[in-house]
Amino acid sequence: MKELCYTLLSDGSSDKALMPILTWLLRANLVDCAIQSNWADLRRLPKPPKKLLPRIINSLELYPCNLLFIHRDAEREPREKRITEILEALEEAVKKPIVVPPHVCVIPVRMQEAWLLFDEAALRKAAGNPRGRQPLNCQISVDLNNYLIQKIFSMDFCAKLVG
Repeated sequence: MKELCYTLLSDGSSDKALMPILTWLLRANLVDCAIQSNWADLRRLPKPPKKLLPRIINSLELYPCNLLFIHRDAEREPREKRITEILEALEEAVKKPIVVPPHVCVIPVRMQEAWLLFDEAALRKAAGNPRGRQPLNCQISVDLNNYLIQKIFSMDFCAKLVG
């Protein structure tokens, strides 16, 4: 394979931030060909689908790929329930006249996404700027009793992060 093309189908536009991390994970797991990434932006459709099955179908029609990442937030549900939802929708999708590529379920569970916030080197690497030298001016407070994370960023944090 000369190129791996993946599509991220996510719950919302802010989840597009997962793309550098997914690309980094592919690289870290010995994908040594060119990687092309697409975020399935279905908001611009005349009637954006709400249910997962039509979202999967629209994503594959509009953003063909070799690998499909399907993101669902856990939202107080067990991770296993979200995986089941995705797998059931994919079972239905293969019955349609569309090619369903290999897929990966991406289900962040509360506090599991937080590892990135505690490691500046990992944060810079995931943002595609591992050698960045700009101070991030990032302060993180964690309330372990409530498992809540509050991120306090300066206005130019993201600009400094990506260079």
